[in-house]
Amino acid sequence: MFQIDSIEIIGLIAATLTTIAYVPQVIKTWKTKDVSTLSLTMYIIMFLGVSMWFAYGILLKSIAIILANIVTGILTFILILLKLKYRGKK
Repeated sequence: MFQIDSIEIIGLIAATLTTIAYVPQVIKTWKTKDVSTLSLTMYIIMFLGVSMWFAYGILLKSIAIILANIVTGILTFILILLKLKYRGKK
């Protein structure tokens, strides 16, 4: 189903790095509940874009694109939920 070659390995490394970049923001927002600096519009657009990248990855059968965008989509969705839950509370 999926073929992992040297090009896909580069993609997996890139996907890991760019996805990990979201983790500190999610952790910070989760702990502080401060969403005042988060742009809801930006994260909604980002979520839509990540969803499209996920679909693209499925069409290409690229495990790097699929995995990166599943995880990034989840992290982005968590930030959207936190923004909606805590907006106006600080």
